[in-house]
Amino acid sequence: MLSIRDFVQTLVLLNLGGLAVFFGIMLFVAKGRRNIVLALRSLWLHKLRSFLSVLGIIVGTAAVIALMAFGEGSMQDALEDIKRQGATNVIVRSVKPPDNSTSQKRTFVVAYGLTRQDHERFLTINSVVQSVPMRIFPQEVRRLHRMVLGRVVGTTADYQKVNKIDIAKGRFLLDADNYEDEGADNYMRNVAVLGSDIAHQLFPFEDPVGQTVVLQSQHYVVVGVLADRMPTGGSGGSQAAEDFNKDVYIPLRTCWARYGSRIFVRQSGSRSAEQVELHQVTLTISDMDKVRGAGDAIRDQLEQNHAKQDWAVTVPLDRLEEAERAKNRYTLLLVLIASISLMVGGIGIMNIMLATVTERTREIGIRRALGAKRKDITLQFLLEAMVQTAGGGLLGLGLGLTAVYGIPWAYTQFTDKTLPAQIVQMSIFLALAVAVDVGILFGWYPARRASRLDPIEALRHE
Repeated sequence: MLSIRDFVQTLVLLNLGGLAVFFGIMLFVAKGRRNIVLALRSLWLHKLRSFLSVLGIIVGTAAVIALMAFGEGSMQDALEDIKRQGATNVIVRSVKPPDNSTSQKRTFVVAYGLTRQDHERFLTINSVVQSVPMRIFPQEVRRLHRMVLGRVVGTTADYQKVNKIDIAKGRFLLDADNYEDEGADNYMRNVAVLGSDIAHQLFPFEDPVGQTVVLQSQHYVVVGVLADRMPTGGSGGSQAAEDFNKDVYIPLRTCWARYGSRIFVRQSGSRSAEQVELHQVTLTISDMDKVRGAGDAIRDQLEQNHAKQDWAVTVPLDRLEEAERAKNRYTLLLVLIASISLMVGGIGIMNIMLATVTERTREIGIRRALGAKRKDITLQFLLEAMVQTAGGGLLGLGLGLTAVYGIPWAYTQFTDKTLPAQIVQMSIFLALAVAVDVGILFGWYPARRASRLDPIEALRHE
């Protein structure tokens, strides 16, 4: 089925093609060529008035090209941010069920969430090519007399690949930190990678790499520090906002061995415990077309193996497609706003053409007396309007391209920041087509009015 965007593109191209053929025929036909020369000569005799009359067309054309370029650049930048979060990922999280205080089965330890068996079942899905299991919980991180409340993230080496994080110093976790060899499943190393904020607070005057931090009375050697990461804004109820700069990353098997599956939490004099084996699993899918199918398969597995809704599945691809739909709506809005300028310019063209008809009434009468037909008079004035708007469209094209390339350059020079802009080729064709169509639309009535003047009355006009 042909989309609205494809329909508009086809319509614009057919429009421009038809106009090109029309002007081509006019240039090769003697009478048509003469009419175009007369139109250009008439406009040249009133240069300032002609320029002012097409100023709206110039501004409208430039606005269409520039606004769509800046809008496209901004939306593409936003889309790239979402893609960097993983358009081919499926994120599965553990969700604590609502606390039912009236339940007689309420216990001190709340067990919920993803298990290691869940993770193993995820890997049986054919389209899953990579997985990153995570154990996440709050923990005090100490260095000598300094203490910071951060998050411990037990994970694997693939975390860096999937999340595309940058290392400021040292390295990230390695497979060897979780395994010494294939048969040593219980081997673990006390190594840690620090987020940027926690590294700065614990080591304000020294290099953290090679130093040690303390997590629950265990010493961990710092092997790397991450570059600063932007916090997430969250996505719905299944994805809370996260500040990654206070995270401490340790090998997942070390986390299981040192902390077990229970987490004890103290809040306002109360003490509770949670039993969670995995807080999150990020799965990378082989192809974008298979993401939703994999998400459905994961939901089916979890529904079969969990008696309660203690999990949530997030598909970033849905956010990406929603952003793309928002981009299309935003682009359409920009086109409508810029088209208003073109319509205002068209009104100016009609106003000037009506005044021109009045000024040239005697000329029209002489031409009619010498044998010119009504269609010749109509064509002459219609061509004048089309030449004006076509010329204004070309000037607007130059002005719009100058703005697209000049404004970002100036913005970068004065602010040291970038202003994204991306030329939309269809906006160039659209602006030119609409500019010429405005000439036809608003030039038709003055041309028709000129052709219907009575030749005798026109000759008497002073």
